[in-house]
Amino acid sequence: MGKGRVEAFTDGVVAIIITIMVLELKVPHGEDLAALAPLWPIFFSYVLSFVNVGIYWNNLHNMFHTVQRVDGRVLWANLNLLFWLSLMPVTTAFMGENHFAPVPVAVYGVDLALCAVAYNILVIKLRHLHGAETTFARALGQDRKGKISLALYLAGIALTFVSQWIGVAIYVLVATIWFAPDKRFERLIEK
Repeated sequence: MGKGRVEAFTDGVVAIIITIMVLELKVPHGEDLAALAPLWPIFFSYVLSFVNVGIYWNNLHNMFHTVQRVDGRVLWANLNLLFWLSLMPVTTAFMGENHFAPVPVAVYGVDLALCAVAYNILVIKLRHLHGAETTFARALGQDRKGKISLALYLAGIALTFVSQWIGVAIYVLVATIWFAPDKRFERLIEK
């Protein structure tokens, strides 16, 4: 089947996820800059999650641009990824509302790790469907960045119980690594 519907559905779900996250931001009580100070954990959590959701949306866009079709396994793999992404508003609020306490930071990391696992499953299903010699497979390569990211998430979860700020720093590091759009797909599409 064609890929248009899965792309449109994914775009819609990502838009809803971002909308739900922004609705969690509360208006400050007060009219001076000091009124903003208590909201910094919630705002920082929102920014980090917005960037992470944006990274997945950007990479899904590039990835689906290189594939020709999808099947039932790809649809289910994409839904799996969207499920874990849809929990991002909850884990974001949990972390921000609790001022980066260790358990909420670890739960947020688990969600990030499960998003990464789900993304890898989607990649595997697309690779099986399209084969190893396609533009998609060539662009993906060994996906070292994806594997390193998952390892960092797992380290961040564990290290959160040493210091939650180590976990947060690792999650920011992974987002920073992915913040620049992934050029692997774009380079092959342009050829």
